[in-house]
Amino acid sequence: MDDVIYKIAPKSLWDEAEAAGVFVGAPIDLQDGFIHFSTAAQVVETANKHFAGQEDLLLVAIDVRRLREDVKWEVSRGGALFPHLYGQLELSAVIWVKALPVGSDGKHVFPELSP
Repeated sequence: MDDVIYKIAPKSLWDEAEAAGVFVGAPIDLQDGFIHFSTAAQVVETANKHFAGQEDLLLVAIDVRRLREDVKWEVSRGGALFPHLYGQLELSAVIWVKALPVGSDGKHVFPELSP
């Protein structure tokens, strides 16, 4: 499995997490009972499917090894395994946070990702 996983989050929600010292999840995460993440190979499709055209987003890179056994790799879109965190995201697991701007073509412009 990948050592780095990614979360797309609205800047306002991430600002709240930084103030609180922990990320509890976006509304969809709270509804589903786990925090949704994507691998480097999945995150562009996730952005296109769930965040198309949305501004003020951040891309958060997480060291999955710091999340211990709380991450479960479960079948989701297209039968692929997606990382789901059953619990809160401790910010000590975050590697970096970068802006995820929308390009002139309406698609998000991603920084270089670690596989």
